[in-house]
Amino acid sequence: MLEGNRSMKISEAVKYVGVDDHDIDLFEGQFTVPLGMAYNSYVILDDKVAVMDSVDGRFGGQWIANIQKELGGREPDYLVVHHMEMDHSASIQKFADAFPKAVIVASRMAFTMMKCYFGNDFASRQLVVGEGSSLELGTHTLSFIAAPNVHWPEVLMSYETNEGILFSADAFGKFGANDVKDPEGWTCEARRYYFGIVGKFGPQVQAVLKKAAPLDIQKICPLHGPVLDESIEEYVGLYDIWSNYGVESKGVMLAYTSVYGNTKKAVEKLAEILKAQGCPKVVTADLAREDVYENVENAFRYGKLILASTTYNGSVFPAMREFIEHLTERNYQNRKIAFVENGSWAPMAAKAMRALFDKGLTEGCKNLTFAEGKVSIKIAMTEKNISEMEALAKEMLAD
Repeated sequence: MLEGNRSMKISEAVKYVGVDDHDIDLFEGQFTVPLGMAYNSYVILDDKVAVMDSVDGRFGGQWIANIQKELGGREPDYLVVHHMEMDHSASIQKFADAFPKAVIVASRMAFTMMKCYFGNDFASRQLVVGEGSSLELGTHTLSFIAAPNVHWPEVLMSYETNEGILFSADAFGKFGANDVKDPEGWTCEARRYYFGIVGKFGPQVQAVLKKAAPLDIQKICPLHGPVLDESIEEYVGLYDIWSNYGVESKGVMLAYTSVYGNTKKAVEKLAEILKAQGCPKVVTADLAREDVYENVENAFRYGKLILASTTYNGSVFPAMREFIEHLTERNYQNRKIAFVENGSWAPMAAKAMRALFDKGLTEGCKNLTFAEGKVSIKIAMTEKNISEMEALAKEMLAD
């Protein structure tokens, strides 16, 4: 795995010219990124020079300087635009001004978006490409792959046929700047990125994976995160699992909300019971206090989900409602779900949680199985509740 910096050499002909962002607090206004963020851009040096994608507008000057340093006085012939989200497109105008002879290569829809962004679609400098188009640079040739809704509709990927490099747009990206070593490696923050941003579009990802299957991919150059230059089958395999809504790891996620601590105590007891009954992995999450997208990631990682919530305003606690809505809007499916509820006089949370999933079933969720048993607590856990937990754990682990 190649970690990005301005001196990183991907190959003799392909160089990294992206930037790292350590000033950002929330990516896309909602995702916490304690390790910062990378906006990747690359250049291919051949008879013709192609710059692959732009960067966030705050770093446009640094990006132009990176390009000029790598080119050593040469002028780029092309700017290839795979994706028009602003963290990758905001510096296109700076590029056009700095290199007035360069042609801009993009999908037709991307040029429409440029007109909206800049009031300019660079009509005299356009090269419109799509599925099956190619761009010859010399010994290097880019073959374009349409990737609509991965995760925007205008997205292209390109495969460089000489070196076997897939320029994958946002696919295979992860949170974190490239000049900071992620102690957890690629998978954790790539998973959180995938399910937070791309997760709803599993069928579209599957379609692109099928197109890419015949390619001899030696490296993947995404728009975020490190260049992947080894274990390619492992990364593609994870994307296949994620986009198929498959189970990556055996285990149970136990997500809860608790007002005065009684529901939390019940969850801790249930976690003990699950482990005692042989559950290979139990992950607990306090939905009101922990990162929501970390929790979304884990809900998709494991095959079993138990939700425990206090009754609130005759329904479900707000943090639990938000969590379930995050799951259903991402087409949560192929999972077994159980409920634990708490209420001072009339526990209603289980019914409310099930209703949220029932709504999701009509809007894209599939193959959800609900446990027959449930645990219904009135304020504090009782011996009867513990017996219900033991029965529920047995049911959840039965298959």
